[in-house]
Amino acid sequence: MMAVSDLLPHGALKGVKVLDLSRILAGPTATQLLGDLGADVIKVENPASGGDDTRQWGKSVAEGADLTPYFMSANRNKRSLALDISTPEGQAIIRRLAAQADVLIENFKPGGLAKYGLDYASLRESCPRLVYASISGYGQTGPNREKPGYDLMAQGFGGMMSLTGEPDGAPMKVGVGIADVMCGMYATVGILSALRHRDLSGEGQQVEVALVDAQIAWLINEGVSYLNTGQTPIRRGNEHPSIVPYGTYETADGHVILAVGNDSQFRRFMAFLALEGLAEDPRFATNPARLENRGALSDILIPALRRHKTQAVIDAMEAAKVPVGPVQTLDQLFETEQVSAREMVIEMQASGKNVRLLGNPLKFSRTPVTYRQSPPICGANSGEILATEHPFKDH
Repeated sequence: MMAVSDLLPHGALKGVKVLDLSRILAGPTATQLLGDLGADVIKVENPASGGDDTRQWGKSVAEGADLTPYFMSANRNKRSLALDISTPEGQAIIRRLAAQADVLIENFKPGGLAKYGLDYASLRESCPRLVYASISGYGQTGPNREKPGYDLMAQGFGGMMSLTGEPDGAPMKVGVGIADVMCGMYATVGILSALRHRDLSGEGQQVEVALVDAQIAWLINEGVSYLNTGQTPIRRGNEHPSIVPYGTYETADGHVILAVGNDSQFRRFMAFLALEGLAEDPRFATNPARLENRGALSDILIPALRRHKTQAVIDAMEAAKVPVGPVQTLDQLFETEQVSAREMVIEMQASGKNVRLLGNPLKFSRTPVTYRQSPPICGANSGEILATEHPFKDH
């Protein structure tokens, strides 16, 4: 595990100033990533509602502090400004900060900031260099633009739930808010692209992304397959629509993942199971044949694998160079040397308490990510931000 002090005090986005009007997960995911890359992020929170909704989603890690694991997962490298933007005073402060910012990000309902004069159309003339990022459930256009956006709704409307789960089971969401997270990632890419354009042209612009749009884009091969064949894909549990055998299989003491991607790997896999004859069987000799006879092959493989322990399968398949892996619980995952080597757990001080957070997966040879500011208590930085005409930092 890496200590914060081991990191260099700079980043690729040093000097970029971000005004964050977003909450919950999609927007905060984007702004935390920008902060990790070196940007100075001021997070605006409504004190009347207790700040970001996720401050109440679970039990705080520190007594007397509004720091839940959910909130902390997406809000490091930010300073918190408690501000009521429904008041004229609050709106004036946002306009002043926006005039100094490079990026403003918000996830209000489409048109929700117009009544405060804080929408893109209202700020464009006074802040011509501003990159204004808007995140919403369905987007700024279309018949559903007024509907609220939540991750579960996006996974359902966007088709992902129809693909996830056991074939005979109910549609299933992904275990974390992946629609929110992917929307935040797309928003980050859009913001960085708009900053590049701004730096070349001097011209800011609005970047707009919707949870549902991001979820539709995330359908990748299944979406493109349907569009070109007209065949609605079915749920296959952990199996692959185009490769067999590929999935999670029960062993004598647990489960193992196998991803047999070509015919030579299949032959080596069959040799381990002492089922060499199957590799020559016309029903199973090629991947297209195995796809056609998926059920028949599964009827043979499932009982054969149940005779072996998980680690024995992993050891044998690694030796045979057949893709294989475990299904780990989080306690197992975070004890692995791989997690430590990749610095995917960090420690910070939050409200006087040591907390452990997930590390940023980006690795840079010249401008590493930095962890400068622990997730803040709501309004913790209001005094220092409001006390100066130029509150953004260059680090």
